[in-house]
Amino acid sequence: MKLRYLLILLIILSITSLFVGVSSLSILNIFNLSEYEMQILMASRIPRLVSILIAGAGISICGLIMQQLTRNKFVSPTTAGTMDAARLGILISILLFGAAGLLQQLIFAFGFALLGTYVFMKILDKIRFQDTIFIPLVGLMFGSILSSISTFFAYQFDLIQSISSFLHGDFSLIIRGQYELLYVAVPVIALTYFYADRFTVAGMGEDFAKNLGLNYRQVVNIGLMLVALVTASVVLTVGVIPFLGLIIPNIVSIYQGDNIKKNLSHTAVLGAVFVLACDIIGRLIIYPYEVSISLTVGILGSAIFIYLLMRRQKHGI
Repeated sequence: MKLRYLLILLIILSITSLFVGVSSLSILNIFNLSEYEMQILMASRIPRLVSILIAGAGISICGLIMQQLTRNKFVSPTTAGTMDAARLGILISILLFGAAGLLQQLIFAFGFALLGTYVFMKILDKIRFQDTIFIPLVGLMFGSILSSISTFFAYQFDLIQSISSFLHGDFSLIIRGQYELLYVAVPVIALTYFYADRFTVAGMGEDFAKNLGLNYRQVVNIGLMLVALVTASVVLTVGVIPFLGLIIPNIVSIYQGDNIKKNLSHTAVLGAVFVLACDIIGRLIIYPYEVSISLTVGILGSAIFIYLLMRRQKHGI
């Protein structure tokens, strides 16, 4: 899997994304756009493209970190309750503060996502039957409990429509002034490169990491904080994007191995390419309407997930 080919594909899809939509924009007139067309490009298409790139790369890297730290290829923000916990945090912030601002919602989403992921990690420590498939099933059940709690309180306080908006990932409402919170994820993604080698060592187990002089608990906690912050910003801005953090790291590891520092760039670019492709398909399939990103990623992602399960059964990896 050559990185330069992924980058070329990313550039092609990015350019395509800018000129696909209800409002007709032609790449042939890029240097002769009207004021209205320029407004569409600057206020809608470019913010949407940037949010897709950040969300796709961010959630994919979160999945890579979680899989490394848990030593389980089927753990991700979707299968560990991280996204469900972030959604619960957003609901709690709305209940406590009414018209809570984005910063308050981000703080609560981050706190609950971190707490939910930490609880999931503690559950793993207590489970003796460490089967590769069993662990994410526990995470899915844990996430379902958190989701049920969110739904219960949302019905109780007539907030079901508000909380439902965070359930389905959707880029159609992304415009200038409503996506900038995603920039929080950019320095966090950069930090993963700094800690990549430590995450790799931590993924070899606590005893092995300590023998090499690594502060295992500190590294794990930093990894969980990075995952929680990126997940919270994506869920708050875009909504839940299922399977992304699960399938992209697995595809990369099949071709690149398990060195996290080596895989970071490939994971980030492939995640962005995958989300971009799904978004373009969602906009074209029932044009001039569009299918939400959670639906297109969910359908393609579930098919890839089934393939990965069958591949593991056949090859044992």
